[in-house]
Amino acid sequence: MTKNETDERRAAMALLAAATARELDSAWTAWPERPAVEDLRKAACGLVMVRGRIGGDGAPFNLGEATVTRAAVRLSTGHIGHAYLLGRAPERARLAAIFDALWQDVSARPRVDTELLAPVRARLAAEAAKAVAEAAATRVEFFTVTRGDNQEAAS
Repeated sequence: MTKNETDERRAAMALLAAATARELDSAWTAWPERPAVEDLRKAACGLVMVRGRIGGDGAPFNLGEATVTRAAVRLSTGHIGHAYLLGRAPERARLAAIFDALWQDVSARPRVDTELLAPVRARLAAEAAKAVAEAAATRVEFFTVTRGDNQEAAS
């Protein structure tokens, strides 16, 4: 796998992790020729330590623990998929791992991109735009008004 393909897979896996259970389930239900799926690592929940840095470049510190769900599958095509998601969602993690494996299949990749990843990307962009619009609606503009008898301070 080339560096470009690795970066593309990383982006696809991030979108799969952000996909809702409904999006994953409907895409899997609509998939025309579903390959047989073998669970290499059954979906399981666990904890990871979340680390942070003050200002992004300070000394690292332990912020706290977060629940994650991970899964690994092998398709009958031989492709292996992995998924790590925040929260407790075993079925969602398994489906994300399946689509990661499907994405690695060059013949299935365009379909995964158009039928699952593109709608997830569009939903995330719409949610981000909505959050920006809501924040902009509460923005306050501050300005200074100079009094007529204090013109020297204004210049």
